[in-house]
Amino acid sequence: MQKQIRSALSVVLVLLLASVSFGSAYNARPKLVVIIVVDQFRGDYLERYRDQLSPNGFRMLMDRGANFTDCYYDYAVTMTAPGHATIGTGAYSNAHGIGNNEWWDPARKKVVTSVQDGNVQVVGASKGAEEDGASPHNLLADTLGDELRLATGGKARVFSVSLKDRAAILPVGYSANGAFWLEHQSGKFVTSSYYMNELPEWAKKFNESNRPEKYWNLEVKDASGKVFRSTAPAKDSKAKPLGFYDVVGTTSFANDYQLEFVRDLITNEKLGSGESTDLLVVSFSSYDILGHKVGPDSPEMATMTLALDKQLGDFFSFLGRQIGLANTWIALTADHGAAPMPEVAQALHFSAARFDEKTLPASLSNAIGTKLAKPGDYVKHVGWPVIYLSAEAFAAANIKEAEAEKMVGEALVRSGVARDFFSKAQVASGQMPHTSIAARYEHSYSPYGGWYVMAVPPPFLSPYPETIIEHYSPYSYNTHVPLLFFGLPFQAGTYRTHAEPTDIAVTLSSLLGINKPTHAVGRVLTEALAPALAATPASTPEKHE
Repeated sequence: MQKQIRSALSVVLVLLLASVSFGSAYNARPKLVVIIVVDQFRGDYLERYRDQLSPNGFRMLMDRGANFTDCYYDYAVTMTAPGHATIGTGAYSNAHGIGNNEWWDPARKKVVTSVQDGNVQVVGASKGAEEDGASPHNLLADTLGDELRLATGGKARVFSVSLKDRAAILPVGYSANGAFWLEHQSGKFVTSSYYMNELPEWAKKFNESNRPEKYWNLEVKDASGKVFRSTAPAKDSKAKPLGFYDVVGTTSFANDYQLEFVRDLITNEKLGSGESTDLLVVSFSSYDILGHKVGPDSPEMATMTLALDKQLGDFFSFLGRQIGLANTWIALTADHGAAPMPEVAQALHFSAARFDEKTLPASLSNAIGTKLAKPGDYVKHVGWPVIYLSAEAFAAANIKEAEAEKMVGEALVRSGVARDFFSKAQVASGQMPHTSIAARYEHSYSPYGGWYVMAVPPPFLSPYPETIIEHYSPYSYNTHVPLLFFGLPFQAGTYRTHAEPTDIAVTLSSLLGINKPTHAVGRVLTEALAPALAATPASTPEKHE
């Protein structure tokens, strides 16, 4: 009899789990999907620090979720804006259009950012703050959040939070209820008139509560008490006071501050309590801000990783209390990885070097001017590894686009900073070799930026003369990122099958029962799904005990 009762209870439990995990966005199952992006968090870091991680942070996702260890971007220009756009759209730059953080705008004759929009204004900004309006107007594909809003007639609520405007805006796309980011100087959270005409009352109260103040004049220490840096007020090289973003943003305290705002958002917007599934994207920028300065092998980065591990554990506990982890799905990834400091690579006998990308416009223009016997301003901007040309200067020399781009590419190779190149005209016309490296550059194509050339640099080359690391290349240290899923539909285990960040939006949309984003190229990661959800037989994962 007891055996029969236990069997009946097991059936009931399975049915209860199925009712949660096998539901859809239309009936709020799950109640909330959270996508976490850690800016510049390379794919091998989780194994590097595994033994130091707590069971409630990263390890909760690693041990109790699906961990894809072979996740790589399949494009070349591994920057923040393209990465966040790819996560949201399930597509690469050749489909969503965001090819770089910024590019030359030949119509406006100036460099513009990926989200800069002169038709909107920053909402919630301090008086006298000089920050450009921003929106997703450059996106050429919709996102998971857009499809969620479409499917539910706008009932699903979609929000995002980051320190950076591009990291807040691009993953959620056109129809989000709100995207919030940091005003650099004051530390206030702001948004765009694209989303709303004024901040919600709860966000106003957050900004008015002077919360940034408690994060100044703090010391960053490791477990032994060693001090790495402090958040004491500082000035730049021109004696101008540095803002909250530049000082606190280099520390894990910025993550604490950001999560304060995120908790207020979840509570006040009542995420996870509606008729449909809600979506929240949280992108942590401080890892990238610090990483550029100290490199991936610095003890300070290890300290930040362990701090983020604890912060995530506390956040997951909050989600459990507020919504219930059985009602929440979580995905975690990064927008790109990070190269080692060239000096670190050189010490291990790698051929690593630095150069100054700021000198390239003049040196390339001089080389072209000499070749054509006609001096001119032929290169307008370098957003390495992309070189943006002046169509007017070449037209004055009777040179058309394909020839102009070829000339600049050849000059790049002669300079030693590139082994090869691919031109915009070459990619657009489909005249690409059938190689894996060429495919990555093809996926980095964008219609924006006028005429341009994409350099293929040697590995471990940094475009900065000072002690700063890079992420811009098609190599594994830049393309390898973590990919973890947590929630009832996912079978816990470590999966060695190949995955890409484009798979996030496609897998989640399939599980939610909605259309995938318009241009998505990813696949449904069926090997990590519960048997009733997997469409095809899956290989047996390596299980954690």
